[in-house]
Amino acid sequence: MNFKKNVFVLLYTILFSVASLAQASDDEEKKKEKFFKKENFFTGGTVGLGFGQGAFSLGLSPYFGYSINKYVDVAVSFGYSYFSQREVPNFAYKARISNYAPGVFVRAYPVKFLFAHLQYEHNFITRKTFYPDSFTLPPDKYSANVGSLLIGPGYASGRDEDNKAFYYISILFDVSGNKNSPYLDQLGRVEPVIRAGINIPLFQGSYGDGRNSSRSSDIEKY
Repeated sequence: MNFKKNVFVLLYTILFSVASLAQASDDEEKKKEKFFKKENFFTGGTVGLGFGQGAFSLGLSPYFGYSINKYVDVAVSFGYSYFSQREVPNFAYKARISNYAPGVFVRAYPVKFLFAHLQYEHNFITRKTFYPDSFTLPPDKYSANVGSLLIGPGYASGRDEDNKAFYYISILFDVSGNKNSPYLDQLGRVEPVIRAGINIPLFQGSYGDGRNSSRSSDIEKY
């Protein structure tokens, strides 16, 4: 448990230290610019699909965000996951679990290919268990609202000032301590959450801030 706390404190410190330093260095430049620039908006997310013997899983995690500067991204996210399991071999017993998870996150990039990720999710979990007909029991229903705080490191294939699309992968851990977290195993231990996907820039134009400086200079030559 001490290890988890140390990892959380370290990444949290890095995240907000980088954000503070980046904000201070960009203050003068931001005074001359609009607060929001459409070239800095982005979208992205992950899609997961799994099959097994009597099992099926589906996961979607889209997000929409804004690059504050070359070091920090913020975004709102919405996650959905579905899992079904049937008893093998007669498929009499079955369970279905759905989880809706809206949230927000911050990513800090000390360098363009590494980032620290901090995300809050609120999970709306529903589970239905169906018993064999011989039991003459109605489906067992369960629901819960659970908050999760995910934190961890990540790798990006190339986030840079050209604001191009890039791939990423991250390994996150729920440090909220919530015993009903969907990110715990059957023994209540925190499981790593591995997420990989693509980040896509929006509203790219010819003119913008430093993130599009190379394209702006090319046009000025002509």
